[in-house]
Amino acid sequence: MAIEVRIPTILRTYTAGEKAVTAEGDTLAALIENLEANHPGIRDRLIDGEELRRFVNVYVGDEDVRFIGGLEATLSDGDQVVVLPAVAGG
Repeated sequence: MAIEVRIPTILRTYTAGEKAVTAEGDTLAALIENLEANHPGIRDRLIDGEELRRFVNVYVGDEDVRFIGGLEATLSDGDQVVVLPAVAGG
């Protein structure tokens, strides 16, 4: 099951500069573990304890995963997952 994961610039040091990588998993948690196996260190930038980091937004298609199950959000073959760091400013 191939899922495209869009990587923000700030995390591309973990993906050798790639803007998008392919990963596998039937839930977001499994996908992140698969990402970690192929891109060591990226998990700690996405997860704090057992939850998504507060300032990391993850979308499956157009849906914020916090509203569709968080780390237990289900994924399907061909889904696109987008990781976006929250931006604050004034």
